Amino acid sequence: MKSSIKFLLLSSVMAGFTSACTDLDINIDAQYTTYPDNPIALSAKLEGCYYYLQNEAGLGRNYWEGVMLQGDELMGICFNGGYYDNGRLFFPTTHDLKNDTPGVGQMGDLMSGCSYCNSVIMELTGEAESEDPLIAPVRAIRAFYHFMMMDLYGDTPILSHSLQEGEVINRSPRAEVAQWIEKELLAVIPQLTEENNANTYGRPNKWMAEALLVKLYLNWGVYTCGDVKSVTVNTPNEKLNECIAWCDSITDSGIFEVGKGYRQKFFPNNGVQIKDFIYAMNFDPVANPTKYIGGHQLDRFMTFKKANDCDNGPWGFKPSKSVAGAYVLVPECVERFNLPGDERNQMILGGPQYIFDYTNNYTLTDQPLMYQGQQVTYKQLETSDFMDPTLLDVGADSEPSNIMKGYHLGKYPSIPDDFDLRDRVNGNDIPIFRYADILLTKAECILRGANATRNDTPASLINQVRDCSNAPHIAEGDVTMQELLDERGREFICEMWRRQDLIRFGQFENDWGWKHTIHPEAKTELWRRVMPIPLGVMETNTNWKQNEGY
Repeated sequence: MKSSIKFLLLSSVMAGFTSACTDLDINIDAQYTTYPDNPIALSAKLEGCYYYLQNEAGLGRNYWEGVMLQGDELMGICFNGGYYDNGRLFFPTTHDLKNDTPGVGQMGDLMSGCSYCNSVIMELTGEAESEDPLIAPVRAIRAFYHFMMMDLYGDTPILSHSLQEGEVINRSPRAEVAQWIEKELLAVIPQLTEENNANTYGRPNKWMAEALLVKLYLNWGVYTCGDVKSVTVNTPNEKLNECIAWCDSITDSGIFEVGKGYRQKFFPNNGVQIKDFIYAMNFDPVANPTKYIGGHQLDRFMTFKKANDCDNGPWGFKPSKSVAGAYVLVPECVERFNLPGDERNQMILGGPQYIFDYTNNYTLTDQPLMYQGQQVTYKQLETSDFMDPTLLDVGADSEPSNIMKGYHLGKYPSIPDDFDLRDRVNGNDIPIFRYADILLTKAECILRGANATRNDTPASLINQVRDCSNAPHIAEGDVTMQELLDERGREFICEMWRRQDLIRFGQFENDWGWKHTIHPEAKTELWRRVMPIPLGVMETNTNWKQNEGY
């Protein structure tokens, strides 16, 4: 959604994002004895809690490179050393993260987000554990920040109160963090609004909190098993029936639907009108022109490397600035997009390329994408395509054949203003929780042994999702755990969840791309299922012990 009021509300809090990564000593001396009588001031105070990840280190470039590139979807390549950038793409692609790799740095922002939420709770209520309904959304987003920390880093601190001077922060076992998140969500869900409209878009409401609880319960076995290295596809999960109950609650609301037409959900004009979105990161580079906060750079890194030098660009306009083109699809990912008639296949850009028309819902035209007198033709990556396989280097970008190596993803297309006015920053909102995920989660719970409800079956649930993209229905007898994982890979490609899914299914160490050629130890380093604690956080919290293996 594009909302001009949001910039007015957020401008006062965004300036502190980059400097607050590990500074948790937020001054709370100036407390309100009553709520601010100015509704705009109060709204601004609350808004600052909700968008702490709307920056480069949050759900921007660093997150994609540190988390997304670990899955079997995207991989990072470089061009004669260009975009190697000290391994910021290479290390996550090869499962060889370092504690100073930029993509592992989200923990500082997440901790600061929790700290800011705590300061707001104290300032507005004076009680660290306040049950005032006013701050229920703040508690919900604080639980979300804890969820992301726990999912990525394992044992994390429970930051449920404002820290006192000299107070030592300790990490809690992952299972205890999961239990605390569960308790928080169950407490605030009855207090949260059921409204789901422009006023609540991008903010925590009841349905966002229930979707977060669904995600927590789906992965409960991973979070509470005691040792992430022991996780397999058969790891017990005592919360499956409760997970289904909350899935049913979201369905019963009647608010959400998968809809018809997959690709349009991710176009630049997406927003509150997308009924599949339960909760989304509301990017708006028009209202908030601060680079890397108001928008993201996904298309810049996914688009053809020399798009600005083509006769016309991939989306029907010639970009005015250079394009990175350093994210390409893992070959095993391309192979999953194999269902006849499936609209999702159109996102996989391979072979001879034709221009999509951004003025007509990005429909595919018969106009070839031309570069230096030849049609751009992407080829699947092979080992022989690397000039230096040890760096995933495909060669100089001055050679047209080098920059056509690898298939690309066309999920988050641009408009001209993204390049002409906003320095390659996109405003496509990024969904976090979708109704399609609720349906596939319920299907997975049933497959794992939970009690089915509403006459739903794994096949009927999967087919509801497939109807959106006109993919063929699956027969009941053909639904396996692997097929469900593949369906999740098609439906949620390059959103937030592939790394988490692979760990839950015991497949994070599987062989894809070239990570096992370059880093063969990755097959057995099961401790990499959690990321290293970032160097800066470790230097601030000297009482902490680094995660195993790092």
